[in-house]
Amino acid sequence: MTSQLHTVEKIGGTSMSNYEAVRDNIIIGNRSKDDLYQRIFVVSAYGGVTNELLEHKKTGEPGVYALFADAESDWAWGDDLTKLVKFLTDINGELFEDPMLKQQADQFITDRIEGVRGCLIDLQRLCSYGQFQLEEHLLTVREMLAGIGEAHSAFNTALKLQQEGINARFVDLTGWRDAELLPLDEKLQQAFDAVDLSRELPIVTGYAQCKEGLMRTFDRGYSEMTFSRVAVITEAREAIIHKEYHLSSADPNIVGEDKVVPLGRTNYDVADQLANLGMEAIHPRAGKGLRQNEIPLRVMNTFEPEHTGTLITGDYISETAQVEIIAGAKGVFAIEVFDQDMQGEPGSDRKILDVLSRYKVRFMAKDTNANTITHYVDSTLKHVKRVVRALKEEFPNAEISTRKVSLVSAIGSDMKVPGILARSVKSLADNEISVLAIHQCMRQVDIQFVIDEDHYEKAIAALHGVLIEPHNHEYAIVAASIE
Repeated sequence: MTSQLHTVEKIGGTSMSNYEAVRDNIIIGNRSKDDLYQRIFVVSAYGGVTNELLEHKKTGEPGVYALFADAESDWAWGDDLTKLVKFLTDINGELFEDPMLKQQADQFITDRIEGVRGCLIDLQRLCSYGQFQLEEHLLTVREMLAGIGEAHSAFNTALKLQQEGINARFVDLTGWRDAELLPLDEKLQQAFDAVDLSRELPIVTGYAQCKEGLMRTFDRGYSEMTFSRVAVITEAREAIIHKEYHLSSADPNIVGEDKVVPLGRTNYDVADQLANLGMEAIHPRAGKGLRQNEIPLRVMNTFEPEHTGTLITGDYISETAQVEIIAGAKGVFAIEVFDQDMQGEPGSDRKILDVLSRYKVRFMAKDTNANTITHYVDSTLKHVKRVVRALKEEFPNAEISTRKVSLVSAIGSDMKVPGILARSVKSLADNEISVLAIHQCMRQVDIQFVIDEDHYEKAIAALHGVLIEPHNHEYAIVAASIE
């Protein structure tokens, strides 16, 4: 395989649900038939499918996995699996007009799901014996179910492209009936050694079964890790993510489409700050591999293929110090531990971190003074209550309180701008938004404001108005120079 000729491109679930847009804007575009190749596509499941397989990402409504993991659901997961067959074959019906192709697609996904059903029935029976504990197998079950979504979308896309005269190749990394479990890099090397990129267009499952267990670390961000490692192992010229929106200076639904601008250029440091807020351009661990191997990452809008998108590299610093993006997170829990015994006693923070780690609760920011440590966590109320109970055992004399807040950040590759903090706080005050806490590191790539949960959208709009909109013409010049 010749290195540095090809790109590796990831297509998100919302984009995948619009096959015509994917075909016309991403896969074919303005290319001649000879130019269609030297590209690898890593695809996500169709929009909403992973929610049905696992659980709804935002509401927590149970899917097949959550019902199976709940001992009280008994056979409810089986009924849900039956509904899933109809859901996925209905998607096939919208995609394939040719009844023979529809039958082929239906047969593929039905065989997968019925195979999984048989496996789960056997596992449930096995775990009815005291020597086998279901909890020990749940991560494997979660991975097996998640893989169904990407296998479905990748198989369909390859089949549809083949019908349209493109030499697409379905590359199944889900490990379905594989005889051995390989490390991720070895599995990818093996898969792509057999591919001729000069005349084949690989359509690759975003989920890859491997020894490391991608979901153990990345949970539902696993497709980004697959995408990143494929780019590294195959020595790609560029990694590209296709989303249904631009990586913009703020959420256009909050600020207004006429006021936001695509970033055009930024660096992996900014991408990490976004990931911390749950607004991933790419998972930090996935971005690390690209950065270390000096592979540029481009984020593009599926529905604006003529736009060059945003290029992310390791060495980029904006020519003038400025804020590039206003982003944030709602529904964050502040867990405050106030204990007068803390002063001068090392180790209090470590005890808190141990509790957060035990309950797998991720913190997004924290602040501390002589007798108080506050962690701002991205979690559910149920998990927060467990954390608080554990903290009360660790700190019996402490006052422990929780509060729901929002975090809003001004982020940029170089924000060494005199007076930026004063302007930001004044803008929030002018909009009657109280600042509960402020975080700014010496590295000066972000300033984080903790505010009341109800003021989230107003704060985003206020900060964008004072820190970015006056410079929008400069962004337009950057974007034009890239094009």
